[in-house]
Amino acid sequence: MAAAQGQFSDHSNGTGGTDGGEGDSVPPAFRSAIDALRTARLRPGVEIEPTPPPKRLAPYAYALEAAVVDGEDDLADGRLILLHDPSGHDAWQGTFRLVTLVRAELEPEMAADPLLPEVCWSWLTGALEARGLSYGEASGTVTQAGSYYFGGLAERRPATQIEIRASWTPREGRGGVPDTAAHLTAWCDLLCQVAGLPPGTGDAAGAGVVSLPQRRGPRIP
Repeated sequence: MAAAQGQFSDHSNGTGGTDGGEGDSVPPAFRSAIDALRTARLRPGVEIEPTPPPKRLAPYAYALEAAVVDGEDDLADGRLILLHDPSGHDAWQGTFRLVTLVRAELEPEMAADPLLPEVCWSWLTGALEARGLSYGEASGTVTQAGSYYFGGLAERRPATQIEIRASWTPREGRGGVPDTAAHLTAWCDLLCQVAGLPPGTGDAAGAGVVSLPQRRGPRIP
């Protein structure tokens, strides 16, 4: 079983304090939460790898970027960020927080659905609930944008993109550590659903996580 590829170092990949120096220690709960991500079993077609996390959102942060790939095409892409504040955070109502961005281009018939934003939000909450995950303080936005082409690009058909930005507080388990592997799996379920893939079966046993090739990556600025 493959896992998210890359080096899990104390600082360069976000497992250390975002504002700290080389001497900072990593809280055991955060280290366990990061290590658990390696155990996630995801369906084929999901390519994932660590990426530098944003700074100053929390004392500790770790980020993954992923794409749902069909041949040479990225059907959907996104980023999942795990935040940790050992002192707790009033807005989170916990010490961990998951933050995500998911994007995909939609088929015209789906883009025309006036209930699309509500449906996309239900995909997120439904993915978490389908995995039996408890969470709180969920919030986010669903943005729909259209692109129309002119001049030298006039032959392209209009395109509609959907973007889901969300965050939620995972329930902490033994040792104050959330089940990050299950949350990552649920998040990839959402990514696949936004990409238009049919629902997966079981726990995707035998499916691994493939490292994103350098020539392709989520189109996130």
